[in-house]
Amino acid sequence: MSLQSVRQFFADNAPDIGIIELNQSTATVQLAAAAHHVEPGQIAKTLSLKVQNEVILVVAKGDARLDNQKLKKTFGAKARMLSSDEVVTITGHPVGGVCPFGLENPLKVYCDVSLKHYQEVLPAAGAIHSAVRISPERMAELTRATWIDVCL
Repeated sequence: MSLQSVRQFFADNAPDIGIIELNQSTATVQLAAAAHHVEPGQIAKTLSLKVQNEVILVVAKGDARLDNQKLKKTFGAKARMLSSDEVVTITGHPVGGVCPFGLENPLKVYCDVSLKHYQEVLPAAGAIHSAVRISPERMAELTRATWIDVCL
């Protein structure tokens, strides 16, 4: 169902973007980078965070790490990662397939400036074996994301 919601998102908003489905898992940055023959940084990982009482998504380059001080300064409070169960319930996507497209619930999406290092990135597409190739700018535009700087 999650992959289907992402398919529908692209059919409605960007029919020119196709979903890449592979036979092997791309659930981690390393697996995805190897499968797609790209640098780990080009894998756009989507992190599900809770800040105070709000769940947000932060999309960052695959080899970036969150900086807790930058997060706290940006959002005015500490952030915590959601549990696997919370991720599935709130986003509708399984861990390893989480992306900012076709979400179960509307969530605020933030793109870290680390993504701008690349002309093309590969976020997951709702399943542990799917992804899309997209420019960081287009991804931000399609998801109505806000650009932030919260990674090391």
